[in-house]
This record gives sequence, C-alpha cells and structure tokens, in this order.
Amino acid sequence: MRHTRADFPKDFIFGAATSSYQIEGHGQGGAGRTQWDDFAATPGNVVRAENGARACDHYNRFEEDLDLAAGMGLDAYRFSTSWARVLPEGTGTPNPEGLDFYDRLVDAMLARGLKPFPTLYHWELPSPLVDKGGWRNRDIAEWFGEFTEVIMGRIGDRVHAAAPINEPWCVAWLSHFMGAHAPGVRDIRAAARAMHHVLLGHGRAIEVMRGLGMKNLGAVTNHEYVLPADESDEAAAAARMYDGIYNRWFLSGIYSGTYPPDVLDMLEAHMPKGWEDDMKSISQPVDWAGINYYTRKLVSPGDTGLPGDLHEGVGDLPQTTMGWEIYPEGLYGMLTRVGQAYARNIPIYVTENGMSASDVIQNGEVHDQHRIDYLNIHMDAVQKAISEGIDVRGYFIWSLLDNYEWALGYEKRFGLIHVDFDTLERTPKQSYHALKTALKR
Repeated sequence: MRHTRADFPKDFIFGAATSSYQIEGHGQGGAGRTQWDDFAATPGNVVRAENGARACDHYNRFEEDLDLAAGMGLDAYRFSTSWARVLPEGTGTPNPEGLDFYDRLVDAMLARGLKPFPTLYHWELPSPLVDKGGWRNRDIAEWFGEFTEVIMGRIGDRVHAAAPINEPWCVAWLSHFMGAHAPGVRDIRAAARAMHHVLLGHGRAIEVMRGLGMKNLGAVTNHEYVLPADESDEAAAAARMYDGIYNRWFLSGIYSGTYPPDVLDMLEAHMPKGWEDDMKSISQPVDWAGINYYTRKLVSPGDTGLPGDLHEGVGDLPQTTMGWEIYPEGLYGMLTRVGQAYARNIPIYVTENGMSASDVIQNGEVHDQHRIDYLNIHMDAVQKAISEGIDVRGYFIWSLLDNYEWALGYEKRFGLIHVDFDTLERTPKQSYHALKTALKR
C-alpha cells in the first residue's frame, strides 16, 4: 500500500464489512427461512442453485474471523444482523440462539478493540413476511420496527454506530423491478411501493433506536456514478432518469424529505395512497451518511421506451470480475455530491468499497496486487475529498471474507481473506498483509 494510517485524519476509522446471510451459515442456530433460501431453490436464479446454508460458517468461526480483523489493524467491523435469525417468523417470539449469537459477536468485537458498526438489514427478509407482501406491504415498516426493538434492545447499548438498511436501491428496484435479486419480482407497481416502504422502514427503525436511547445512527445508500453513453439528448435523459432512480430518490428522501419530481412522475401512479404523509418519518435526522460505491455506468435508453427501461453500459476502463469498471473518480464525485447537497452538516463514511478478482494462489500464498492497486486509487479519491473540505470519517473495505455473492453464488471473491469453500480454511491475502503494514500504529 502506498498509504498509511498517518495519511488520514487522526480519528479516521478503517474497517471491513460483511453481511449476515453471506457469511454466517443460515442453516443453523434456529434461524428461520429467508427469501434468499427460496430464491436459490428456484431453478435459474442462482449459479448452481447455491445458497447461504453454510456460507463461511462464521456462526461457529466468528472468533477466528475477528482475530483476523483485529490482527489486520482495523478499527471497526461493519456487520449485519439477520432478521430471520432473530425472529424466525418475522414477528412474534424471538429465537434465543440468534440473540445470544449477536450478543457474543458484539462482545467479541469489543474484547478485540473493534468498534461494532451493525446494519440491521442486508436483504435476508424472513419468508413468512414475503408471503404477506414483503416490501410491497406498508405494514413492513412496523414489522421492521419490531425487529429493531428486539435486536437493538439486546446489543444497542454496546455498538459504536448503527444503520437500518443496507443499499435500499437493491432492496427495492433491483429486486422488484429488475428481478435480479430475491424475491425476483419484475413489476413497476411492486417496485414503486418497495422504493417507498424501504425508506419508511428506515425511518421507523431510526425512531425505535432513538427511543432506546441509541446515538450515532446513520443511513447506508449505494451509488453509481452515472454518465450518458453518448452525446445524444436521449442518452442524457436516460442517464438523468437512471441517476434519479439509483441515487437521487434515496438521498433526497432521507436527507430532504422529498422525492425527485422526474422520478415521481414515473412512479406516482403506482405509489401507495398517502405516501406524502410518511416523508417526515423517512427524513428524520441521522448522525452520519454511509456511501457504498463500486463503479460507474454509461446509460442509454432501453429498447421498449417504457419508463425505467434503461441500458447500463460500460466503457473501455479496466473491469473487476463482476464486469464493473474501475473508476475511483466516481467515489470522489459521490463523496463531494453527497457532502455538498445532502449530508450537509453530518460526517460521511465510505461504508463499502472493494473489488472482486481472480486471486492467484502460489505456494500457499494468495496474491492480489490488483486489489491493492484498487484500494490505493480509491483511498486517493477519499483523500482528495477530505482535502477539499468533505467531512469523511471512515473507510470500510468490502469484504473481510470471500463469501456468498448472492445470485452469483460462490464464484466472485471480494475478500481480504481467502476462504476455501470446501474446507472453510481462511488464508489472509497479499492485500490483507499490505493493509496490516499500512494500518500499524
């Protein structure tokens, strides 16, 4: 690494991130069924029909994983809690094993000097709630509030910072309009309702955590840097709509209490009645803004001309194994945009940034210089934003471990630590060791 801890502000937080279903091993510990179990069991949805039943077995190996995180010199660990592990039916009687697991997990972080950064929800909706409409049903905000009360009533007194929902665009649009993630719906009415209800759930969870006396609460939104695919007016209009759906809808809803008029024109006929009355709850103050960033998109109109039919293209930049262009300028652009236009008086964390890659294993060592290069140029972007007055307080790498990459199964590797998915052996990669040196105090 060409960066060291000394290159950043004194209290800058370095961390790594994971999510529950991707690493824990959901088929144990009394966890209930999730929409991802169902999605993976449906032919054609997930590579080789792989699921998260075992994943990285973090449920039993978390002590080892946290030792590795602390041994790298990280300050914080961003993880998510599984709704279905805590409330197997989505509501009602909690699962004692699930609560005990998160109790032990947080205590283990604190024992190692790692600041706990939980996100309550990272996509694993309990199947019984999917049966009731899931994110299409307005009642989900109250169901989510109940889950928040139960889990944060147990661990909320010991966490450093918390956020309700990871990447609301993925929860709503990717999963209910594009159908690429569970529950695999392709319906604009379902998408519009999910776009609203996911933010209402965010707001309800913030209210509940405030009621529990918790502080340092934030929002985690995902962003792509959007450019027109060519110089035509049509491409410019398509790029603006894509930016509206992907970026402006969620930022404006949370931080300004409004929805962008151009996107609302497309979705309002499909929105739930009385949605306007929810904006105060959605936009109540948060203490920090979390940005997940990976790539840019070059956008043009789709083939049908229907609203939301937009073509996502790539240019001639180097790509990760996800097919995502490596474009650190976009991280700088989103940090400055969010800092200047939305999160105007609160700090920002980069809550996810990283790359999937085909790592090379030689003589028991895992070589990933490409990941080191990626982290270097994205840390450059963070430093540039800070130098221009943007209040960036931390940087979390996705991901601590190679893990279950949703519809792509176990093929894509984002981890700083290599996981053999047959033996579950952990091997720190070259990037891990480089960061360990860079973060040494």
